[in-house]
Amino acid sequence: MPHSANATRIAIVGDRSDQVIAHTRTPGILDGLQNTLGDIDAYWLHSSSIDATTDFEGFDGMWATPGSPYANEDGVLHAIAEARARQIPFLGTCGGFQHMLLELARNEAGLDVHHGESSPDAVRQLITPLTCSLKGEEGTFEVLPGTMAAEIMGAGPTTERYFCSYGANEEFLPALTEVGLRVGGLAADGSVRMAELPNHPFYLGCLFQPELSSTATSLHPVLVAFAQAAQARSAQKSLAARHGSAPQGSDPQTKSGV
Repeated sequence: MPHSANATRIAIVGDRSDQVIAHTRTPGILDGLQNTLGDIDAYWLHSSSIDATTDFEGFDGMWATPGSPYANEDGVLHAIAEARARQIPFLGTCGGFQHMLLELARNEAGLDVHHGESSPDAVRQLITPLTCSLKGEEGTFEVLPGTMAAEIMGAGPTTERYFCSYGANEEFLPALTEVGLRVGGLAADGSVRMAELPNHPFYLGCLFQPELSSTATSLHPVLVAFAQAAQARSAQKSLAARHGSAPQGSDPQTKSGV
C-alpha cells in the first residue's frame, strides 16, 4: 500500500505473523478501508520495537491486534496507555481487547493483575481461560443498548467469530467500571464480549475478531467505525495545522509494507 503524507496514519500493534489468521486478512481489510474511506497508511509495530519512550502522537489511530502472548507485553501496554491518555482512537481485537482491560486495571484501577496466558502462575489473573474455548468458533452475545457498540452494530443479539481461549475475569469488573469502563456486550453467561470508554473519541475492544468476518469488499462495522474515528482525528489535526495550532508529535518510525 503506498504511503501518502496527508493520509490517516494507523498503528497496528502486534507481532505480525502468517500463522495468525487475522493478520493474513488485515492487508485486504486495509485495502477495503482505503477504497471506502480514502487515504489510510498502516504501520505495523512489532511489540519488541516499543518501549516506554515510544511516542505515538504522530498516529491518528491505534489498533492492537490478536496474536498474544506478545513478545513484549509491556510494549503493547504502553501503546494502549498512550492511546487512552492522548485521546487517540483505539481498537483492541481479541488479545488487544484483553490487554486493553489489563492496562486500565493496572494504571487506573491500581490492581496488581496479570494475563493468565503470559503469567500462568500469577495469583491474581484478570485474563483467565474461558470455560469453553472459542478457538475457531462462532458465538452469540447481546450488544447492550446505550453503548458505542450499539451505535456501531445495533443493540441486540449478534453472532461473531472468535479465535481465543481467554477472557475477562468478572471478579474484577466492578473495579474497572468504577474507573470508567462500560460494558458493550455480554454473553448469556455474563462474560464480557465488548467494552469501551465513553469519555474518549473512540476506545473500543472486542473479544471476537472482526477480521475473520471481513474482506476487502465486506468490512465489519467495528473496523469501519474505528477507521472513521481515526480519519476524524486526522482532519482535526490538519485543520489545527492550517490555523497554526497543530499538536507536536513524532512521525511514525516503522512502516508496514502492507
